[in-house]
Amino acid sequence: MGAGASSVMGREGEAEDHETGLGNLPESCVAAVLLHLDPPEICRAARLSRTFRGAASADFVWEAKLPENYMYLVELASGGKSPSEKDLLCLKEVYAWLCRPNPFDGGNKEFWLDKSWGGFCMSISSKALLITGIDDRRYWNYIPTEESRFYTVAYLQHTWWFEVDGEIDFYFPAGTYSLFFRLHLGRASKRLGRRICSSEHIHGWDIKPVQFQLSTSDGQNTISHCFLDEPGRWILYHAGDFVVDNSNISTKIQFSLTQIDCTHTKGGVCVDSVLIYPKGFILKRSLLPTCKSVQLVSE
Repeated sequence: MGAGASSVMGREGEAEDHETGLGNLPESCVAAVLLHLDPPEICRAARLSRTFRGAASADFVWEAKLPENYMYLVELASGGKSPSEKDLLCLKEVYAWLCRPNPFDGGNKEFWLDKSWGGFCMSISSKALLITGIDDRRYWNYIPTEESRFYTVAYLQHTWWFEVDGEIDFYFPAGTYSLFFRLHLGRASKRLGRRICSSEHIHGWDIKPVQFQLSTSDGQNTISHCFLDEPGRWILYHAGDFVVDNSNISTKIQFSLTQIDCTHTKGGVCVDSVLIYPKGFILKRSLLPTCKSVQLVSE
């Protein structure tokens, strides 16, 4: 008992003052805790001490935040080349890399991870879409703008037959996704530093709704209808949702935007891009009009 007491008593027979703090925790224990935090919280925790900073760089912490098929995304972001061993980054740096916009397909498509929780997002330029009549300058023109991430949008002056089609064959991380068309009624420009919008060619969209259609290679199908309105603002129109169960199997998505009632002309719309977000991704409610959807069950 005396030997045991002497191990916790000082020279004068008083208990020694053992100060402990966060820095005394084993790095592996700290990393196990950080595993349950979101990426921004992990980065904030790294500022607490050297131990937390080391734990916040552990590969197993960041592997849990990355999609299961992150190496496929890394290869795509690298231009289709598999990184050599000497070029491999720690997974924290891989996460940061994939959170930046990563162009592919000649720069007409981009993907990125949402930095807050790692959700997969994609944007497809109007130049990667099949637009009926796009080569006829009487009807369509590509116009430059700083309001698009691709700096170019397709602008329709007028047409009888309005059809925009697209497809993407991709190894999506497993999850449920929503697909949107980003559209703008009117032609926006700047004059004396102020944004103005020309409504010169806007007509025909209040007569009949447009139709959005979405289908996947595994039999998922959705159709929705919506009137285009609210000129002067970029609007995200929800075309439908789809589910990916296996990130190791390629999923082909086909989608379209049409208004092919030839009893009237329509025009004055900008087609910017198609966006694919995880379902429930936080978006401004003002950007999401209500569309009437019909879910089609495959046979």
